[in-house]
Amino acid sequence: MGCNGTPVFLGNGFPEVRGTARDAELWGLLFVGRPPLERGDEVKIVWRMTGEGPLRIRATLPDGTAAKLVWGPEEHGGSTWRRPGQEWGTGFVFPKGGCWKVELVRTRGSGHVWLPVQ
Repeated sequence: MGCNGTPVFLGNGFPEVRGTARDAELWGLLFVGRPPLERGDEVKIVWRMTGEGPLRIRATLPDGTAAKLVWGPEEHGGSTWRRPGQEWGTGFVFPKGGCWKVELVRTRGSGHVWLPVQ
């Protein structure tokens, strides 16, 4: 279901992705029915990431095309989603199909996930 090695977990709720990280643990909760994501649609993604410091985030294709970060990252005070780390919400628009690399960086800790978009 994922691309470039990022696993997508489908359960009773929204799909989850587990990222590859250094000095951190990284999870994403995709507010979609099931991947792949649709190009041109605004997609809400909630992130949980361990580490320290503020969160910076960007999404790009291998050709350098950047996704539009419509809002966020907005820090969340709490939720019912149970994964390690602090929680942030984001809204992205992916302008074209492909395998998108979403990179998350904190003062201590960094990671990425690959998301399929059609």
